[in-house]
Amino acid sequence: MKSIDEHIKKDQTDIKAAQAAGDDAKVRHLTDELHSLEEYKEHHPEDSHDPTSLELYCDANPEAEECRVYDD
Repeated sequence: MKSIDEHIKKDQTDIKAAQAAGDDAKVRHLTDELHSLEEYKEHHPEDSHDPTSLELYCDANPEAEECRVYDD
């Protein structure tokens, strides 16, 4: 995906398709991902790129060891 907005729209479409197919596990996964994307977009309104899963994780868990940033 080129932008977070495209990713959000795709997830919304995929959730509807998974609901129609009765795939509850996929619906849960996509719903969680959609929630993370919407939170990221809310926290970074000026940023339109499609964030990676690590960026989403670090946005929600900035204190996590994997998300530490060290200044030289």
